[in-house]
Amino acid sequence: MKILVTNDDGIHAKGIQVLAKTLREIPGVQVVVVAPDREQSTTSHSLTLHRPLRVNKVKKDVYTVDGTPTDAVFIGVDGILKEKPDFIFSGINHGGNLGDDIHYSGTISAAVEGVIKGIPAVAFSQLGKKPFHFDMAAKFVKKLYQLIIKNGLPNDVLLSVNIPENCQNLDYVVTKTGVRDYGGLCEERIDPRGRPYYWIGGNQYKFVDIKGSDCNAIMAGKISVTPVNINMTNTSFMKKMAKWK
Repeated sequence: MKILVTNDDGIHAKGIQVLAKTLREIPGVQVVVVAPDREQSTTSHSLTLHRPLRVNKVKKDVYTVDGTPTDAVFIGVDGILKEKPDFIFSGINHGGNLGDDIHYSGTISAAVEGVIKGIPAVAFSQLGKKPFHFDMAAKFVKKLYQLIIKNGLPNDVLLSVNIPENCQNLDYVVTKTGVRDYGGLCEERIDPRGRPYYWIGGNQYKFVDIKGSDCNAIMAGKISVTPVNINMTNTSFMKKMAKWK
């Protein structure tokens, strides 16, 4: 069993080190790490097409890419491994990826790239602030891995996992994507030469109370596991639209 591990926090992040170590402890699992050489948070599904990408072999089965998480998966599968791994595991992200975060997150997008390539993928994120403690997250990685091996995953679905801060047990809830209110911060400032610039904020304000959502599960102190379909076609509206005249 070969697993490609990546993230968006960069190769030096504690989360990816814990994830790789945890998976290597599972008998029969080979782990190959291909990750950005620096933080690439909120890069979404960007792919680098207008400059060359450099790969650095850190040690056996550990590589860095001077690009995005999507670049890392693309190069990891088609350049380094030259064959499809059995799984792609992304994370463990330093911070949650709840609700609308899935559209911005490099952690999620790395998993999306895996699914696009026909590889089952899981993205792990843990809420909280530094210093992060990933003990319970590591235990859940092993638990979920065994569940996936036993039950399988659909070809067009990735799992987005969020672990609450100070998680007390491995109880989890299968959830839908929630909605977050970021507050819409866009602050105008002036640089030393008198020219205006803007700083887009990412402050966490509040969750919308939606029953069965990943946000609500986290608020209740439970691990959320959200199956995300990468085909974003609105099939119900598609049927209505077909009747337009």
